[in-house]
Amino acid sequence: MQVVSVEQMRAIEKEADERGVSFAEMMERAGRGVAEVVVSEYGDEDWRVVTALVGSGNNGGDALVALETLARSGWTAQAYLVRPRDEKDPLLERARTAGVLVMAAAQDKKLHGLQEWLENSNVLLDGVLGTGIQLPLKEEIAAILKYVSEAETVPHVVAIDCPSGVDCNTGEAAAETIPAELTLCMQAVKQGLLRFPAFEKVGELRVVNLELPEKLASLKKIDEFMVDGEQVAGYLPERPMTAHKGTFGTLMIAAGSTYYIGAPLLAARGAYRMGVGLVRLAVAAPLQASLAGQFPEATWLLLPDEMGMIAEGGAEVLRKNLSRVTAFLVGPGLGAEETTASFIKNLLTSAETPHQAPSFGFLTSQEEGEVESGESPKLPPLVMDADGLRLMARVDGWPELLPPGSVLTPHPGEMSALTGLEVAEIQANRQEVACKFAKKWKTTVILKGALTVIAAEDGRAYIIPVASAALAKAGSGDVLAGIVAGLLAQGRPALEAAVAGAWIHAQAGLEAADQLGGTAPVLASDVIEAIPRVLWALRFE
Repeated sequence: MQVVSVEQMRAIEKEADERGVSFAEMMERAGRGVAEVVVSEYGDEDWRVVTALVGSGNNGGDALVALETLARSGWTAQAYLVRPRDEKDPLLERARTAGVLVMAAAQDKKLHGLQEWLENSNVLLDGVLGTGIQLPLKEEIAAILKYVSEAETVPHVVAIDCPSGVDCNTGEAAAETIPAELTLCMQAVKQGLLRFPAFEKVGELRVVNLELPEKLASLKKIDEFMVDGEQVAGYLPERPMTAHKGTFGTLMIAAGSTYYIGAPLLAARGAYRMGVGLVRLAVAAPLQASLAGQFPEATWLLLPDEMGMIAEGGAEVLRKNLSRVTAFLVGPGLGAEETTASFIKNLLTSAETPHQAPSFGFLTSQEEGEVESGESPKLPPLVMDADGLRLMARVDGWPELLPPGSVLTPHPGEMSALTGLEVAEIQANRQEVACKFAKKWKTTVILKGALTVIAAEDGRAYIIPVASAALAKAGSGDVLAGIVAGLLAQGRPALEAAVAGAWIHAQAGLEAADQLGGTAPVLASDVIEAIPRVLWALRFE
């Protein structure tokens, strides 16, 4: 879904009007689109009564068209005029003719009429204010919005384009804003809705397609997008019946330390749940005994260690075992010891050497014979995560050392280590920072956190519309890294793997919280177990 500023939306509407879709026709399409969603979502409930809070502008016009459409399809429809509209307003006249009941706030001083309508409605349309508002709200509007927000009985709230009281550019929100269950954006999501505190008010975001003319120049300039399931479904690898494990790639994971034994396990399970054919765990030798019994699906490459940390010499061993690896994940749980820092540096900077059998480590019987004579292969597409990012930041010229098609997965603290910016500055400008450095580093960046940002090296940005405490748990990032790397190993391009992986991870967190009855009990392993349900919904719903 495209994401636009208020100014971009105005340019789109102006160009569409010039191309033959008038502003009046756009309003008709918007109102009918709202009505269709209301019928689809709430038409099967025991009663069908819809009340709209109607403003004096275009959002109020959209609401009146929606009420007229619903009234003609058998709904009881009621228009509460928060702001006066001209009595000869054709939209108001049409609504009355269709049987819509109309009440003006000016004649309902104590709001008793509004209270009665709220109590007998199952749907409330918020059509008071749109994209052109200025905060703070006018007193009379604020009073009505506050009354509804605090009412004991509030129907399903559907906001038209944006909840009234939200600044659609900055994401600021008036305290009186009515929280929506659904926000139906016209043609594109407004950028402020994907920022806090506005995001806390919008509920589920959807787009009403206004069927504007194709190839509008103003639409081509948009470089920000909100990710949805339809987009992600198109990024999933095919699963042919004739496949074998090689069809779905081999992922090497270099992770873990004596301090973080579970990190490689979580990453590997996340990757396997995404369908990768084979996962090889490259770990410090002492870790293997603890992990092997928990993970029979893995194959192993044991690396030299110092006190349970991957040692400097692990880079040479790894490079000699990459001949059939299609993606490489490095970083979860590595720790920050100097020998591991040297391992990361050597992994990125070592010159290719003649391929010899590894002097340390071993392959399972099914993998024997994969190491052949010849030149050591270059690094495959790389996902660098967690401790690996902090250690990589200490390597001079690291962006030039990344293999093509790589993905970086920093949280704000790790992004600070990579960029030198303060965390507060990053958090205040998440999208701008992610895009700036993705272009500078010429790689895909996943800036994790509430409303995760995926930035492409060409300047495009993709926002995951999820913010949930379910994912605020140790190991969650390891799972995300495994999911993304699993997609990369199956041949998906870096941007597609990052976008799909981040969306699936977020949805799995929501699914796990739903299954467990709240966000607090969710563990990273619960997120992994929820992945199949998310994938099933993508493929079959």
